[in-house]
Amino acid sequence: MSGWSNYSGIVTSQEMIERKMGNRGSKSNINENMFVKEQRVDGNCIISRNIMLRYTLTGFERSYRNRIPTTLLANNIKFYSTSSINDSRENNTNLIIDPNFLTGFTDGEGSFVLSITKSDNVKSGWVIKPRFSIGLHKKDRFILEAIKNYLGVGEIYTQGIDSIQYRVFSIKDLQLVIDHFDKYPLISQKFGDYSLFKQAYLLLINKEHLTPEGLLKIIAIRASINNGLSESLKEAFPDIIPVMRPERNIISINNPQWLAGFTSGEGSFGVKIRKAKENSKAVIELIFQINQHVRDKELMACIAEYLECGKIYKHSLNAVVYKVSKTSDLTEKVIPFFIKYPILGIKALDFKDFYYLAELISNKAHHTEEGLKKIFSIKANMNTGRILEN
Repeated sequence: MSGWSNYSGIVTSQEMIERKMGNRGSKSNINENMFVKEQRVDGNCIISRNIMLRYTLTGFERSYRNRIPTTLLANNIKFYSTSSINDSRENNTNLIIDPNFLTGFTDGEGSFVLSITKSDNVKSGWVIKPRFSIGLHKKDRFILEAIKNYLGVGEIYTQGIDSIQYRVFSIKDLQLVIDHFDKYPLISQKFGDYSLFKQAYLLLINKEHLTPEGLLKIIAIRASINNGLSESLKEAFPDIIPVMRPERNIISINNPQWLAGFTSGEGSFGVKIRKAKENSKAVIELIFQINQHVRDKELMACIAEYLECGKIYKHSLNAVVYKVSKTSDLTEKVIPFFIKYPILGIKALDFKDFYYLAELISNKAHHTEEGLKKIFSIKANMNTGRILEN
């Protein structure tokens, strides 16, 4: 089974906050640790090789169809419908990116850059080039293609052997990028970079960069974006005082697709295996986590509140990690959430394996030698151990 779900689902009304009500409908037990909530949908189910896939909603509940590819489910898991990630990469022209997903993904992977370089070809002596970009591994090209199709501007460029980058740098085209993020705002501290980027963009639109005063304003803005001024700019403008960097004081996740997008960029799905002592069973721990700079600690707390599980830990001096490892939280909250609001990209394969491991562990497969070997094999091929064909 592969390709798109035949029916994405239509909801005719919405009268409650979706994340508070869960997934409407009847609930069927799979085992003591996993269950499925079945919904009424515009679709059906298909059964093949003992795999039962049930069509359900793939987007925030609205009266529209939203075509999003996800992953192929593991054997015998009676949850929700998905499609092959490999096929979705090949058919990326059919992928319609949810605008909230794009914002979440940008909160994780996007960059707002002001390039300022010396030039004798312009009167001011400096060339200013604003740029919005998202860089990924070349295997995730289909995501960048979908973003490009959604925004309708920009190009995708090769960066080294394995990396590609989507870029928008035309002044005219950047207006469409700004329109998007004004309508679907960033909620991480990257909001500060965007706000300053927009300020500089407006100065460029008004031709203020052609005056000495306007140029100094843009240099002061550049000093507060990303890593600040380069050494050459510091030397050329030693008296520049960086502008105040805007901050997100009130953080709220208003759409589940934002979290799906952010996790597609920043989340990880992993497994730890503690070798069993003699005459005891191996201990398997599944872990979902998101690592961020400490400045986004409040955002991590917001995600924990939104998913109603997990804890925030100090990862290092400048980093925090949001982590969920409790089995019931993973099987009843995290996994169902990302089935309904799918991970996109190669990381979807890690989520598929993560999901499969949850089923194996639930069925106590790790208590047998054969099952433990299977778990070791799956773990070895997840994340950095995954080898994909070109």
